[in-house]
Amino acid sequence: MVEYGVSDEQVFHRTPTNGNILRMVPNRLSVESILHALSVDKSLVLFNAIALASTDTKILMNNLALSRKQYYSKMSALLRAGLIKRRNKKYFLSSFGKIVYDAQLRIGKALGSYWKLAAIDSFEMSSPNPQLPLEEYNKIIDSLMEGNSEIKVILLRSKNNDNIAIAGNKDPTTIGS
Repeated sequence: MVEYGVSDEQVFHRTPTNGNILRMVPNRLSVESILHALSVDKSLVLFNAIALASTDTKILMNNLALSRKQYYSKMSALLRAGLIKRRNKKYFLSSFGKIVYDAQLRIGKALGSYWKLAAIDSFEMSSPNPQLPLEEYNKIIDSLMEGNSEIKVILLRSKNNDNIAIAGNKDPTTIGS
């Protein structure tokens, strides 16, 4: 069994048999580092391929037309970012990677509804009041986001939070200040 330790500066792995530190890794995970690991050319495609079907190295390299160096460089970045793990010569999404993959799918759904979301913003901006009445907003969301309950829930939750903030503040222009 391997023991794990975390400090502000480093993440380390220690074996219980002899207590030696096997590996010390800088603890520099951030949203920026995760997005950077995925933004490098073909890294996102590689990440998605692993998410959809864990396959071995040769298949992934051939399908993505990557040189050996390119492949291992990208895999190393995904491993360091904590998005994937390796077991028996195959790569799998880590638990953290599964969360990131799900977030990516949500972003994809939002992109598919981009113009509908822009229309919602347009309705809000054209309203004579600083905020559309909740019933009117709900009707617009129901109409435009029909069949996309996930985005609908996010928008309605956000609107409800806005209304709660305004109700507790007499001057809506000072929210967040």
